[in-house]
Amino acid sequence: MGFFSDYRATRRDERELGEGVWRRAHDRFKRGLDRYHQILESVRDPELRAAAVPVANDLADLLPRVRAVCMEAHVRAPSRSQDIPHSTDGYLSDVHRQLSRAGNSVAQAAEALTMARFAAGSHARPSTSALAGEGTPGLVSDRASGLAGEPGSGGDAAGSPEQLSAPSQGVSAIQRRSAVVAEYVTAAERLLGEHAEHSPED
Repeated sequence: MGFFSDYRATRRDERELGEGVWRRAHDRFKRGLDRYHQILESVRDPELRAAAVPVANDLADLLPRVRAVCMEAHVRAPSRSQDIPHSTDGYLSDVHRQLSRAGNSVAQAAEALTMARFAAGSHARPSTSALAGEGTPGLVSDRASGLAGEPGSGGDAAGSPEQLSAPSQGVSAIQRRSAVVAEYVTAAERLLGEHAEHSPED
């Protein structure tokens, strides 16, 4: 059943998106989205996961819009090659450029999530060793109390403000990248709307 389902989906994509630049733009976006979700499944830090899940939902909501743009572009200018079809004032080239930027930005959001996941893991590990003290079970050393961000804490790498803020910085990077993706998709939609009255060869 899975084989026939995949086959039907492929035939539908060929019919609605073609086999050229519009299909590739759609698939690039979808691959980036899939990658983001794959990385999200491996995130264990509660704070990072709580911030990354809404971004995943926002990005997923953009996929139908990307598909709609690619479908409309294919209707106006069917593509079976890597060449972007000719259009009035080159607007289809601009549409494709915005779609490509959106796909690249989704991939970068996935990369930012990967980095944030590693930062969150690195952020958590020093506290474990610090809380152990100098081989004394249950003893919280001065270095460990510094990890809590108290004034006068030590300035070593384990307790530095940069280490503590790493997960938050990662969250900000992911959110910024997600916002950029939405801007690119909106720009592609706007370009199609502005040229709705023109055929590609006008």
